[in-house]
Amino acid sequence: MGRPWWVQGREKRSCRGITLPELMFALIILLILAALGTVAYSKYRDNANNARAIADLRAIEHDILIHEGYAGKLPDSLDQVGKGLMLDPWGNPYQYHNTQTGSGNGQQRFDKLGNRLNMDFDLYSLGKNGMTAPGLERLESQDDIVRADNGEFVGMASDF
Repeated sequence: MGRPWWVQGREKRSCRGITLPELMFALIILLILAALGTVAYSKYRDNANNARAIADLRAIEHDILIHEGYAGKLPDSLDQVGKGLMLDPWGNPYQYHNTQTGSGNGQQRFDKLGNRLNMDFDLYSLGKNGMTAPGLERLESQDDIVRADNGEFVGMASDF
């Protein structure tokens, strides 16, 4: 009597494990995928933080303009519109400068040609690096999220 049909054709094989080169190859592939995923996630997070800062600046700008409509003048600080303790996505307070009175926690901002960004008020986030300078051409200002052209533009300083 022969072997059963489910065993026929099978031969005895020796059991062997994964070799070191195979293991190294699989590990390298996993590390490359992890690195690509980390870079992609970092870009996604930066874009999300920038979008949140832009939305926050638009909301604060709206509150400032509402205050101006009721009070007849711009606020001297963000505290007057209830946004003084509001932090940007990187944990820094939003910066405000009333260009008419010179008040606020921020400074007047200038474009790459030395022109004022706004005639009414400056409103901006210090960006990811948490540093800024009055001129947008400076390296420390490039990642700032700024309001410019009296609200016609809100975005990264490097894009203005």
